[in-house]
Amino acid sequence: MDAGLSFSAADLAQTRFAVSPMWEVVTSYRIVAHRPDSAPHGRWAAQVRPRLVRAGLDRGWLAALVPAQGYLADFLNPTPDGPFPTLAAELDAIRRARADDVRDDLDALERDGGREPRLRLLREDPEAVLPRIADEIETYWELALAPYWARIQKVLEADVFHRARQVAEHGSARVLSELHETVRWDDGTLRLVRRHCALTRDQAGSGLLLIPSVFAWPSVLTRSVHPDPPQLAYPARGFGSVWEPRTADAVDAVAAVLGRSRTLLLTELDTPASTTQLAGHCGMSAAGVSQHLIALRNAGLVTAHRSGRSVLYARTAVADQLLHP
Repeated sequence: MDAGLSFSAADLAQTRFAVSPMWEVVTSYRIVAHRPDSAPHGRWAAQVRPRLVRAGLDRGWLAALVPAQGYLADFLNPTPDGPFPTLAAELDAIRRARADDVRDDLDALERDGGREPRLRLLREDPEAVLPRIADEIETYWELALAPYWARIQKVLEADVFHRARQVAEHGSARVLSELHETVRWDDGTLRLVRRHCALTRDQAGSGLLLIPSVFAWPSVLTRSVHPDPPQLAYPARGFGSVWEPRTADAVDAVAAVLGRSRTLLLTELDTPASTTQLAGHCGMSAAGVSQHLIALRNAGLVTAHRSGRSVLYARTAVADQLLHP
C-alpha cells in the first residue's frame, strides 16, 4: 500500500525530531525476543537474552504486547514532550494512559493476530495493570538498554543534529525524502511505500514527530493517534556503529593517560560485566578491579547497573568517545 500524509505549511512548521527511550524499548524487545540472530544486533541480543530469560521477561507483559511483526500498542509510545524525554517521563505517560485508548489498542492487536491470554487482565482493569507494565519496562531497561544507553544515545543524538543541519541547509523536503527507502516526499505529501497500514492526516493531529531508532532497521514504524501528531520511527544514521570494536591506536593513547589496567577494563566493557567477570577476563584480583572501577566511576567513565544479584558495569559516553574518537 502507498499511504500518504498530507502537509500544510502549519504541519511543516510543527515537524520536529525527538529521541524516545520507549521507541528503543519496543523495537529492541522485538529483536531480542523474535529475531535475536539478526544483524547487526546479534551480538547485543546474545548478551541480553539470557538476562531477560532469568528475569522472566521472555513471558511477561512486553512479550504479550510486542509481537514478532505488525501492530505495536500505541500507548507504549506516548508523544514525547520534548526533543530528549527521559524514560521516567514516558513511563509516567504510560501509567496515565486512558482506559478506552488501551482497549482500542488491544482491539487492534487482536485484529492483527495477537490474542495473548494475559491481555484480558489489561482489558478488564487498565488502571491496575498499567503500573505493572511500567515496572516491567523499567526492569527491561536496566537489563537490556541502560548498560548500553550511552553509545545508543550518542548515535540517536548525532542523527538528530545532522538532520537539523540538513533542514537548515537544504529544507525539510530533502530531509524527509532521505529518511528511508520506503519514505518519499511528493508534492506536499509524505508517502510511505509498501506499507501494510495507512498513515493519513485524518488519523492524527497536526505536524509530524520524527524519531531516530537504533533498533528499527530495516523498517520504519508509525504511530497515528488523534489528536497527537503522527510519529515516524526510522533507522538512525550509523546505527550499525553502536557495536563497532575499538581501534588499537585509540586504546594505546588512552593507556598512556589512564594506565594499562584501567584502559584494559574499559576495553573489556564493550560488553557490560560484573567485577568477578572482569577479574577473570583481565587476570586481576576482584579487589583490584573494584578499586579501579571506583576510580573510573568517580571520573565519569563507567556506570553501574543492577542485574539480579550482580552489578554490571558499563562505559559512559565519555569513555566511548575516548576509545572511539
